[in-house]
Amino acid sequence: MRFEDLDVWKRAMKLSTDIYRELNSLKDYGFKDQITRSGLSIPSNIAEGFERTSNKESISFLSYAKGSCGELRTQIYIGIDIEYINKGKGQEWLQETNEISAMLNGLIKTRRNFTKSP
Repeated sequence: MRFEDLDVWKRAMKLSTDIYRELNSLKDYGFKDQITRSGLSIPSNIAEGFERTSNKESISFLSYAKGSCGELRTQIYIGIDIEYINKGKGQEWLQETNEISAMLNGLIKTRRNFTKSP
């Protein structure tokens, strides 16, 4: 299986590009850089995990992607609160990060169970 075939990677890619497009004109470059980097990290770590040869390494990178979901979710909350992010758009992104995180959790569990199999 290729990482490009994973629904979780596709959704993370869409979220990342949506964040870039939505915040393109934001003048607070520090905030914009931080939130776009955490969004970019999710599909990047999924891809890197799937390209690794060991299951242990793959799980590590999927865990990094899940951690980036939490980081991104925090930045979305802040962006909404300081009115950099439209509340409706922010709620949409929060829901998507929660769903991506759950998908990654399932993938990590599957990989761990694969490791435990005889």
